[in-house]
Amino acid sequence: MRAASLRLTGLAVALAVCATTGLAQTAIKLPKNNFTPEQDVKLGLEAAAEVRQQYPVITDERITGYLTTLGDRLVSAAPQELKKPVYKYSFTPVNMKEINAFALPGGPMFVHRGMFDAAATEGEVAGVMAHELSHVLLRHGTANATKAQNPWLQLGQIAGAVGGAMVGGGAGSLIAQGSQFGLGTLLLRYSRDFEKQADLLGAQIMARAGYNPRDLGRMFETIERESKSSGSGGPQWMSSHPNPGNRTQYINKEAEGLTMGPAPDTAQFDRVKTAFAALPPAKTSAELARRGGGDQPESDPSMKAVGTPGQPVPQPSTQYRSINGGKVFQASVPENWTSLNGKTTIRVVPENGYGPIQGRTVFTHGVEFGVARADTRDLPQATKAWLSAVASGNPDLKLVGSQQTTQISQRSALVTPLVNASPLGGQEDIVLYTTFLADGTLFYYLTIAPEADSAQFRDVFQRIGSSIRLTDAR
Repeated sequence: MRAASLRLTGLAVALAVCATTGLAQTAIKLPKNNFTPEQDVKLGLEAAAEVRQQYPVITDERITGYLTTLGDRLVSAAPQELKKPVYKYSFTPVNMKEINAFALPGGPMFVHRGMFDAAATEGEVAGVMAHELSHVLLRHGTANATKAQNPWLQLGQIAGAVGGAMVGGGAGSLIAQGSQFGLGTLLLRYSRDFEKQADLLGAQIMARAGYNPRDLGRMFETIERESKSSGSGGPQWMSSHPNPGNRTQYINKEAEGLTMGPAPDTAQFDRVKTAFAALPPAKTSAELARRGGGDQPESDPSMKAVGTPGQPVPQPSTQYRSINGGKVFQASVPENWTSLNGKTTIRVVPENGYGPIQGRTVFTHGVEFGVARADTRDLPQATKAWLSAVASGNPDLKLVGSQQTTQISQRSALVTPLVNASPLGGQEDIVLYTTFLADGTLFYYLTIAPEADSAQFRDVFQRIGSSIRLTDAR
């Protein structure tokens, strides 16, 4: 009886320990997802191939080997039930200056040199990688694509990635065209809920891999400081990874209840930082944009050239035809303009208004319609956030005059006048109209023409804008 009692007491203690351990680690619920893990892998590999074409990939074996070893350690520490056998993990360093890292569905991860330059310890880099790995394991990329299949979001949701090509060919759309949905959709600005999930799961993975989860909070603080510094690369990561609030506090609280695995050997970290320093200077996104990414010209392969940019643009027809943007909008456009339905946008351009020039594809005349994720119902703030993402790859883009209020389809809207360097020489005039769709998504209508041609197109642009009818459910 005494022995049995002791055994039962021991069992009770063991159960209590298990219960305490279970409560100490935050449970994370997988979001709704209409895709299979196999589809995650397919989309991720397609997008990764595009990234490798566009970005300056680092091939130094000291760096690539180190990053793969670090990534494999984190994968080994991840929850078994989330590691789908079909996943194809890879960890690729790129010689980019911004503090950034991103992971694609199914496993490919890319880490900017700027992340290593900013990190004080291996644990800080491991923390960001664990966070990005968590986005893969929780399948946040295709969960975002699932959301994007709402009927009134058939144009795609890009949050800035559409901006580059439409305002003269900048960095915003460098990799927004590499997969079935466009990489921009898969790298869509994560929600704060998704960010917190990745923070907490990342902290759990770090602890099992032997890293102090508090290093993740410290790295986020570094990124936050850099994002506020003039000319820093911090905002690129922050733009797609919004701060859920109290980030360091809840990561530290999570860390208190986690059991640490064996500490890793971090002696290679300083050697790898030295190897990075020996590389050619890192590129910024703006520099990458000016040379059109990698060796490939900037273009959306789903959009064919309309004439030859630089040649005279004919007068707009006085006859108009209707176009439909999924279930988002309807509008009337000149009959002699061509509609270009891309993976993420709808452009309508005159002859010689879109096509290759000096090795890259440019958009010089016409209009563009699109949508972007917004994290606020404040229209000026949502417009500013969208423009900030666009401007990061278009250093010559500037506000001229002041913003004005107007209406689009009887909804309150904002008019933002802009100028940018034209690929034809001189400047181009851009006018951005923004309003909200019923679900809070930002809808925009944008006009573009070289400064010398602006007067010729002003009435046409106004007529197109006045014809817009938003047809999303309210």
